[in-house]
Amino acid sequence: MNVYDSERMAEVLAPLGYVHADTPDDADMVILNTCHIREKAAEKVYSELGRLRDMRQKRLDRGHGRMVLAVTGCVAQAEGEEMLARAPYVDMVFGPQTYHRLPEMIARAQRAGGRVLDTEFPLESKFDELPAARKVDGASAFLTVQEGCDKFCTYCVVPYTRGAEVSRPANAVLSEARELASAGASEITLIGQNVNAYHGAGDDGETINLASLISSVAEIETVSRIRYTTSYPAEIDAALIAAHRDIEKLMPYMHLPVQSGSDRILKAMNRRHDRAEYLKLVDDVRAARPDIALSSDFIVGFPGETDADFEDTFNLARDVGFVQAYSFKFSARPGTPAAMMDFQVEEQVKSERLERLQQLLNSQTKAYNEASVGKTYAVLFDRVGKKPGQLIGRNAYMQPVVVEADADMMYQTANVDITHGFAYSLGGTLALGESTGTRISA
Repeated sequence: MNVYDSERMAEVLAPLGYVHADTPDDADMVILNTCHIREKAAEKVYSELGRLRDMRQKRLDRGHGRMVLAVTGCVAQAEGEEMLARAPYVDMVFGPQTYHRLPEMIARAQRAGGRVLDTEFPLESKFDELPAARKVDGASAFLTVQEGCDKFCTYCVVPYTRGAEVSRPANAVLSEARELASAGASEITLIGQNVNAYHGAGDDGETINLASLISSVAEIETVSRIRYTTSYPAEIDAALIAAHRDIEKLMPYMHLPVQSGSDRILKAMNRRHDRAEYLKLVDDVRAARPDIALSSDFIVGFPGETDADFEDTFNLARDVGFVQAYSFKFSARPGTPAAMMDFQVEEQVKSERLERLQQLLNSQTKAYNEASVGKTYAVLFDRVGKKPGQLIGRNAYMQPVVVEADADMMYQTANVDITHGFAYSLGGTLALGESTGTRISA
C-alpha cells in the first residue's frame, strides 16, 4: 500500500514541477512514507529525520535551496502532533488519506513559512481527486481497490490510521487497470488492507466482490498476471477460491496471514477464525488449485502466550508448509487493546520463540526452492542482478529467479529452466528457444 501511495504522491507533485531525485541530498523535498505496525519501524522514522535534518543544513551551507521535510503514512496519522513537537524541523505532517491535498499543503507551508499538519480523514474520496493518468515503471503495478479495516485485531493500528473499510467503485478500478495496462503493466496486483472484503459498486448498482473484479481485470488483453494482497482468512469466500481454479491469469499464490496457531491467542487477538477454520481454508484452496503457493504472517509473544500456545503456532506452520512467511515479535502499539493487556511476554522469551519459528519457516522456503530444480517456469524480469549481465524476475509463485540474460529482456516474460534452489531465490538458464542463457553459479 505504501508503494502505491508513494507512486501516487509523485504523480500529484509532477504538475508542480517535481521529479524524482536520485539521492536525498539532491532533493528539494523529501517525504518519508511511514509504517506504524511495529515500534521499531516507528522509531526508525525519527532516526531518519535526524539524518535528513543534518543533510538539509549541509545543503544550506553549500548555498543551495532549503529542503522541505515531510512525513506521511501511518506514523504521521497516529503521532502527528507529537511528531511536530518531537521533530520541530519537520515542515509537513499528513496522513495517508490526505496526500491528494499535497499541492495545497505545499502552498500553505511556503506562504506562511510555517508548518502543516493534516491528519483529518477527508469527506471526499482521495481517489476522486488524484490524477487519472498513471505511470508505470516496469511491467508490474499496484492498484488499490480497497482501503481501511473494520476487523479491529487487538494488536493492530490500521483501523485507527487508515480508517473504516472503503471499496472503490468497480468502474473506477477497471478504468485505472486499463490505464496501467496501456502504460505497459502486464502484471497488476490488487491491494487493500483487507482486500477480500472488497465490495465495490457495479455499473448496474449491484455489489461486485473481489472474484468478480478479478474476472473483469482478466478481460484486459495485455494483462497476463493478476495478484492480490492482503487477505483476511475469515473473508475468503467460495467465489475467490473458485477464481483460483478458473481464471488462468490469477497467479497460484495466496498470502494468508494466520498470526497464531492457538485458538486461545486467536480469540485474544480478535481474529475471526480459529485454527480448524484456517486449516480447512487451506485444504479448500489447495483442492481448487493444487499447485498454489501459500505465504503467511506470524506474531510470537502475544500477551498471555504460553509455551503450549507457541507450540500450536509452530505445529501449524510445520503442517501447512509455507513458501514464504513474515514473522515478528509482538510489538505493543499505543492505543491498541493488546498494549494494555496483562501477562506481557518477556523479551527474551519472544526472541527465543521467534528464532525457533524462523528456522522452521526458512527451512520450508529453502526446501520449496530446492524442489523447483528441474522445473521450467515463466519468469517476468523486473530488475537487474548483483552481477553484470544478470536479470532477476519472479515466477507465478513469487519466487525470485536469477539468470544471465540480455538487458533487452527486462520487463519481458521468458521460460527459465531452474538449475539451483537457494535459501531465498532460484537460479536458472533461459529455456531453449528464448535466447542464450548461462548457468548461474551463486
